[in-house]
Amino acid sequence: MGIILAIIIFSIIIIIHEFGHFLLAKQHGITVTEFAIGMGPKLLSVKKGDTVYALKMLPFGGSCMMLGEDEDAPEEGSFTAKSVWARMSVVLAGPIFNFLLAMIFAMIIIFNVGFNSGVLTEVEEGSPAAEAGLMAGDEIIKIDNTRIHMFKELSMYMLLNPGQTSYDMTYVRDGQEHTVTMTPFYDNTTGSYRFGIGSTAQKASFAELFKYGFYEIKYNISLVVKSLGMLVTGNVSKDDIAGPVGMVNIIDDNYQEAKTYGFMSVFLTMSQLIVILSANLGVMNLLPIPALDGGRFLFLIVEAIKGKPLNREREGVINLVGFALLMVIMVLVLFNDISKLFT
Repeated sequence: MGIILAIIIFSIIIIIHEFGHFLLAKQHGITVTEFAIGMGPKLLSVKKGDTVYALKMLPFGGSCMMLGEDEDAPEEGSFTAKSVWARMSVVLAGPIFNFLLAMIFAMIIIFNVGFNSGVLTEVEEGSPAAEAGLMAGDEIIKIDNTRIHMFKELSMYMLLNPGQTSYDMTYVRDGQEHTVTMTPFYDNTTGSYRFGIGSTAQKASFAELFKYGFYEIKYNISLVVKSLGMLVTGNVSKDDIAGPVGMVNIIDDNYQEAKTYGFMSVFLTMSQLIVILSANLGVMNLLPIPALDGGRFLFLIVEAIKGKPLNREREGVINLVGFALLMVIMVLVLFNDISKLFT
């Protein structure tokens, strides 16, 4: 079941990404030669105007192919014939649509289960929080110098700052801000460090659906960016990275756990994975790496500054090399996934 759910989830995320490119390309009068759902050989196709709409054999992924996308084509409707600002909007549309998709599913989750703000509903007796003077009703607004909007940001901040022993906690009580320093304790039951505080989920109003939906996306984007930083600095090892095989296992594990609680539990669990993965894809595509949207956007920034396009042949070679390196990385990640199955 994990494979089927993984195909559905990744297809939704990638198709929405490509639809973002498609929509902005059409908006700017760029000819989309093909918009496809799936990959590989075509099963069905229909041509409407200049665009071929296709359903392909492999049931994952998708593509949006534009006239003159990778070559200097001066004719009307060509990608390269449009202004640099129009091309920037088309390139950025894919990742932005991924963020919008993640926010929509985050709002669906919040509508059904509510949200946990920084307002405390529980302070355990004898805990570091109680000894520091925190009480139920206090609102945590900052840990060290990081703003807090959702309760789970506290534990994530601790996870992303391994080795730190004490934290400055800023909270609001009766309209006044107070800051205390706390050292968390290790809970053998949960296997994590805790302050001894809790927050109960509350039902969201219509305005709070948008507000906390936005905070959820901000949280996930920040998590991806900080995780990439930890990967570069060596605080995250290759064993902490999951590729396609690893994601199938994660999705299947979540499905097996959720299915015992019924359809809605499965739906909300898969929705949460869509939020995480869609935000992840949006951020990864914005990295300034050739062959990714971020790499293309970087070339367009250089073009805007110089006032003239880069050498198309040179740009094509750079994109080709970038694509080849991405393929090598994907193979290594896949090998890492498979090796973990036998350990």
